[in-house]
This record gives sequence, C-alpha cells and structure tokens, in this order.
Amino acid sequence: MTLDYQRDIQIDDTALDVEWLDQASLAMRYSIHWARCKRRVTEAEEKIKIIRAELIAEANADPVGCCNKDKPNAADIEAFYRNSKRHKQAKEVWVQAQYDLDMAEVAKNEISFTRKAALENLVKLHAQQYFAGPKVPRDLNWERRKREERVDARVATHLKRTR
Repeated sequence: MTLDYQRDIQIDDTALDVEWLDQASLAMRYSIHWARCKRRVTEAEEKIKIIRAELIAEANADPVGCCNKDKPNAADIEAFYRNSKRHKQAKEVWVQAQYDLDMAEVAKNEISFTRKAALENLVKLHAQQYFAGPKVPRDLNWERRKREERVDARVATHLKRTR
C-alpha cells in the first residue's frame, strides 16, 4: 500500500462526488497504516525488554566479565545493558518506529477529520452555488473605467480638502 500524503490531502473541487466516494477508503488506508506503525512500536518495545532481560541475566551470570565487580549493584547492571550495542540498536529501531507512528497519526487525523470537514464545507458551498459563474458576462473595460472614475473622484475630493 503506497501512501502519498501530499497527493491524498488534495481535493478536486470539480469532482466532489468522486472525492466523497473515495474519502472513506482513503481514511481507512491511513488508519491501517497507522495501526501497522503502532504494531511496530509495540514490537520494538518488546524487543528492548527481551534484550534488557537477556543482558541482565548475562550480567548476573558473569558479573566480573560484564561489570568488573563480584557483586554489581542495579546501577552497574543498568549501565552494562544500556551501553550494550544490541540495546542501543534496539532503541534506535524503537525511536524510528515511534517517529513513523507519530507521522502516521498526524496523516490519519488530517485525512480522516480535516479533509472530511473540508469536503463537507465544499459541498455546502457548492449547494449554495458558490462556484457558479456569473449569470451575465461582465464588461471588464466598463468595470475598469468605473473604478478609475471612483478613484479619481476620491483624489479630487482629497485635493479640495487640502487646499
């Protein structure tokens, strides 16, 4: 499943009916992506716990080899497993998975709520004929002349007041 947030967030206001038909499946695709990211975070957290337990067991089995002490305390064991390459790699995987989850949640919410609200508002505007063109074509030359006349009149009034 390929997601392209920049493309998916766009709304074609000339095809609101098609956009509405696609909204639910689009929201579901982003929700599935979010759920998969959530599962990866949970798996990464469990992997960290397993590695930590294995390293603690290793430190307890060979305290001198791991902590350079016959009887390491909790801080020594924690320092041992936190400095372990395996633990650091597992933490990096978790950090990336958490970032992916955060981004997926933002995208899911924007598609599910913000895009949906935008669609609802566009449909309301369409129903009010907001997008309807003018009923009588405008003469732009006439409009321009009238605007210039109004501006000239304001300038003339201002000049009379300052004299």
